[in-house]
Amino acid sequence: MGSFSIWHWLVVLLIVVLVFGTKKLPNIGKDLGNAVKGFKEGMNEGSKDKPAETPPGRIIDGEADKK
Repeated sequence: MGSFSIWHWLVVLLIVVLVFGTKKLPNIGKDLGNAVKGFKEGMNEGSKDKPAETPPGRIIDGEADKK
């Protein structure tokens, strides 16, 4: 049960071409690339939306007793 040989991948590729056809494959690749690009942009926007740290003059409940 080792890794797949080149013949296994050629059979899989042949089946994919038979199912989707050669005209649809570039469109599928383009759509997949756009999805990955959109996911990466969303992840970058998510990291920008992190809340800022607590300002220095603000007292948090746990710190009220520390003076």
